[in-house]
Amino acid sequence: MRPSAYFEGPVGKLNWQVLKMLRPYLLEFKGRIALAMFCLIIAKLASVGLPFILKELVDTLTLVDSQAVVKTLVAVPVALVLAYGGVRFLNVVIGEIRDTLFGRVTERAMRRLGLAVFTHLHQLDLDYHLDRRTGGLSRDIERGTSGVSFLMRFMVFNIVPTLLEIALVVGIFFYQYGISFALITLVSVVAYVGYSVMATEWRTEFVREAAKADSLSNTRAIDSLLNYETVKYFNNESYEASRYDNALCDWEAAKRKNRLSLFALNAGQALIIALAMTAMMGLAAYEVTESTMTIGDFVLINAFMMQLFIPLNFLGFVYREIRGALANIERMFTILDKVPKVVDSPNASGKSPTIGALQFKQVSFQYDERTVLKDISFDVPVGQKIAVVGDSGAGKSTLIKLLFRFYDVNQGQILIDGIDIKDLTQQALRQAIAIVPQDTVLFNDSLYENIRYGRLDATQAEIEQAVELAHLTDFIESLPDKWQTKVGERGLKLSGGEKQRVSIARAILKSTPILVFDEATSSLDSRSEKAILNALRDAAKGHTSLVVAHRLSTIIDADNIIVLSQGKVVESGTHNQLINAQGLYAHLWQIQNERA
Repeated sequence: MRPSAYFEGPVGKLNWQVLKMLRPYLLEFKGRIALAMFCLIIAKLASVGLPFILKELVDTLTLVDSQAVVKTLVAVPVALVLAYGGVRFLNVVIGEIRDTLFGRVTERAMRRLGLAVFTHLHQLDLDYHLDRRTGGLSRDIERGTSGVSFLMRFMVFNIVPTLLEIALVVGIFFYQYGISFALITLVSVVAYVGYSVMATEWRTEFVREAAKADSLSNTRAIDSLLNYETVKYFNNESYEASRYDNALCDWEAAKRKNRLSLFALNAGQALIIALAMTAMMGLAAYEVTESTMTIGDFVLINAFMMQLFIPLNFLGFVYREIRGALANIERMFTILDKVPKVVDSPNASGKSPTIGALQFKQVSFQYDERTVLKDISFDVPVGQKIAVVGDSGAGKSTLIKLLFRFYDVNQGQILIDGIDIKDLTQQALRQAIAIVPQDTVLFNDSLYENIRYGRLDATQAEIEQAVELAHLTDFIESLPDKWQTKVGERGLKLSGGEKQRVSIARAILKSTPILVFDEATSSLDSRSEKAILNALRDAAKGHTSLVVAHRLSTIIDADNIIVLSQGKVVESGTHNQLINAQGLYAHLWQIQNERA
């Protein structure tokens, strides 16, 4: 995926299909939704009734004469004032009940959708994660889930009630005051909505540029901070600051265009509202002077127009934000729409292999039109240690990725206990394999939790045994916080050797029939390396061990050594056999001994 792919999407019309995508996440509480809608209607009817109470109150007060002041104040106006206050309070309370009821629906939808995206990301293939931009991706997910909340809250509780109120007000004006008042209201509303839509469509590109610049600047910052040590090693703090500032400069320019276009939108909306209010008040004032309307009618019309245009003015903001929310939600759904290249077959077995006999049969693999492996065949019998060595780029690590089904082979088969790994679910396959990778990345948590991650249901005794086999016990006991020592982000508080021993303990704890080591001892000193290799040899008894090695001294005792070059098996045999053959392995051995 290109870095800009996160920002691709429709620029023109709103994609209301997003609402259909959201429907399954919203229907968990159908009863709550129905009750919230009922409260919405009651609250809006109460809101429409307020200007009528105000009209009656004003008309009553204007009819009061000096002799009947006390009597009238005690009777009708007081009752109307109480009624006005009661209806307004009812309107607010019912609105709060509505928001409370629907809040649970929105929050649950956000939770379900957030979990769905998180789960789906873990199901996507390695290719996607190699090309992703973590900072931009996390910001897209954050904006998408926030967009769900905004869309539901404001569309249901602002747009729908406002449209309902517009229809009621236009009908009331037409029925009670004639077509002129109804037309002014209707034309002003249509003009306002039409202008808002056109102006918002015009400024969409500016909003989109601002969102893109925001994600890119966030990505720049996170990428740099994740590679803090590399930045320091090469004295590139100024370069990183410059790159970040360039991203922020683009963001600033995009926000400036966004702000100016927003000014044009708000000014146009304000003009339409001002003209409508002036026309309505002028017409109403004329009717009062002609005695065809009362002062109370004038107040009623003014109250309705104020009551209508306040949320309508907010409607412009809501429409703009809903447009952005729909785009953000759609962008998040594009993540859910991505189909992993590696999928389980419909009839795949969920039973994990328990013996661990491993076979590579005529395996070929091509990546981006580049052939990585060609017709690779070898067996890894149960209980034996098989090593794979070769020059750089020979395809050693690719074998491990194929074994874990991060990619699928183009030709040939990989078998475990005689079963093609494609006939196993990925969960069952990976449950049978433990790995100590070359680059150990730890969670920003305690040592205990990082080791326990190998098997979450392991007992304390099993964890301690794995730690002992990894020669990690003395190190843990020497720490002030011992097991609860925090390792830092990606384990940066530990040395390379300490991290690898944690990884080894984690692999031992997983207790699988197949153990894979990818340069597993590359960061250890010779003394620790020998001790750990002995421990791993004991732990691997009765299990299959596949070792990808660069340091040939670590695989002298291997039962068989497979030598790769340019994606092909060029030699195989024991250490002594390969030394005597005077081929590529012997050449690599000689080079490493000369360096030593």
